[in-house]
Amino acid sequence: MEMRAEEAARRWLADQGVRQVRENWVSDEEPDVLLTANQVAHSWAGDVFAEDLDAADQLRLAFGLLDLLDEYWVTCEIRFANESADGPLPADVLWDGYRERLEADRDAEAVTYSLWVDWFEDHATSASAFAAVLGIDIDRVVAEPTEALLRRAARVLECSGPVRWTVKELTYRTAMRLPALHAAVFRGLLASFHDVYGDLEPAAALALLGWLDLPTDTPHLAELRHVLAAGHKNHYRSPGAWDDAVRSCS
Repeated sequence: MEMRAEEAARRWLADQGVRQVRENWVSDEEPDVLLTANQVAHSWAGDVFAEDLDAADQLRLAFGLLDLLDEYWVTCEIRFANESADGPLPADVLWDGYRERLEADRDAEAVTYSLWVDWFEDHATSASAFAAVLGIDIDRVVAEPTEALLRRAARVLECSGPVRWTVKELTYRTAMRLPALHAAVFRGLLASFHDVYGDLEPAAALALLGWLDLPTDTPHLAELRHVLAAGHKNHYRSPGAWDDAVRSCS
């Protein structure tokens, strides 16, 4: 699926006069100027949503560009289109696209960064986005784990720091039933404390931490346990708490 979308995007760029040359790109307008994938994304990704296609096909083409260019900016254009006067984009196609790329055995940094800083940090979208990429089917992931489903679950848990605790707690608890996800739940808890917009409830998070089967020398485990036991909710709300924990646990 991804490869077909990527090839469709490559053909579309060629129609715009843009083609790949080794690790770079060139346009017919300035064939002597090498462009980076990021420059191509900034210059052409938004044009996808002006194509004479229905919104679902525009979105599929945009995801193809994301596969081809691997640039976060493509996800920004998707979000802009979703919030535009012509939006919202078809939710099934939007979240199918995210889930598919979260499950793929390839780098997903652009996708997870998009979830983290755009969808999860915005309280207007974090609950629905988190549900779409993991919350609605975490029971299936735990009951019938595959490499792809585990990959998606781990990636979402690790970037879920900004999601409100009341939204993600049950998903965390369900994920804990699968030892393969314990490390990802831990990283989610750690991000929930350290992210600027991270959210957790110290007592509940400490209880979850106690159920995780982790090596005792896991980096930051002792410090996280220390700050949670002291009732701290967030690194930025309790300046110095983490440093105190580091000193206490050293």
